[in-house]
Amino acid sequence: MFRLPKYSPPDFSQERFRNAPDVRTEKVESKGIAPDTYHATSMYPEYFKINGKWVLLPETRMDCVPVIHPDGSLEVREFRRLELGDTVICGRTDDGSEGIFLYNEGFFSDEAEIDAFAFRKGRSRETSFDKDYETLVKLLRHDKEKGHIVWVLGPAAIFNSASRDAMSYLVDHGYAHAIFGGNAVATHDLEGALFGTALGQNIKTRENVHNGHYHHLDAINLINKAGGIAPAIEAYNIDNGLMHACVKNNVPFVLAGSIRDDGPMLDVNDNMSSVQDDMRVHTKKATTIVCLASQLHTIAAGNLTPSYIEVDGEVRPVYIYAVDISEFVLNKLRDRGTLEVTTIVANINDFLYKLTDKLKG
Repeated sequence: MFRLPKYSPPDFSQERFRNAPDVRTEKVESKGIAPDTYHATSMYPEYFKINGKWVLLPETRMDCVPVIHPDGSLEVREFRRLELGDTVICGRTDDGSEGIFLYNEGFFSDEAEIDAFAFRKGRSRETSFDKDYETLVKLLRHDKEKGHIVWVLGPAAIFNSASRDAMSYLVDHGYAHAIFGGNAVATHDLEGALFGTALGQNIKTRENVHNGHYHHLDAINLINKAGGIAPAIEAYNIDNGLMHACVKNNVPFVLAGSIRDDGPMLDVNDNMSSVQDDMRVHTKKATTIVCLASQLHTIAAGNLTPSYIEVDGEVRPVYIYAVDISEFVLNKLRDRGTLEVTTIVANINDFLYKLTDKLKG
């Protein structure tokens, strides 16, 4: 059985916290423009002293601005969402001395490092990830009923018939509460349903078919002709694949547009601010995020996601897994400072086979 680590909050009875001032605030004077000394949020738990009490910031995300509402409640606002008259917390020191305290030790383990020097402490293609698979399986089983699981997908997750079936299994069996991707994820999944190909290559045999390079464009054209993904699934009697599973199980999906998109498909959102808002609906309540072979979408999701969430009055960690065949991509993700992430170096198709096999076991 998976057990969540217990959160250890700061000891605000310490003299430095008792003597700290309330946070300093300023009003927004122009829509979308923060005061010069605004405080920028992080992914970690942050506490603010308001009316003599230390208050945890809920549903945070990095690189935003904390706003105090008239009732004393706190909200994280993107700069673009700041309104005239908003009360913004200001201060650049987060050690408590300005009424702002950033706390990143709430889930620290008591286990000490055995040796300062040891071989194979990194995570590379030579690492055994069996323990990570086992932990993820337990986590998914726990969060299936007690959390909010988000999958961030690159198209490689559905290029192969078996991995496509694996993603459908995860959705069908409640291991996905939201799906993030781009135009290609939906396009090639529906291309597979309509033509049995992905980018013109047979999803079972990997053979290229005659005029297969038309198939992804034909898929977009057919879906748009039907009025979108859900009506197309009904109109063309589509009974397989990721998008079919999402529609059948009422699992929401957010498809973010790109300058390189073909089409795009009608359900793809090409407005950056709007798609961020759509993703935030899920990242602010996410408990587990699994990112597969999509560097830019993974970074985007990580930037929107806090390292913690408060559920039923208890603070718990948000788990993020990033899986890619490229060590470079995973190292880049870790180096950006946007994620508290467990990385697994693996072919995405192999990862999905192994994960679903363990979930079925």
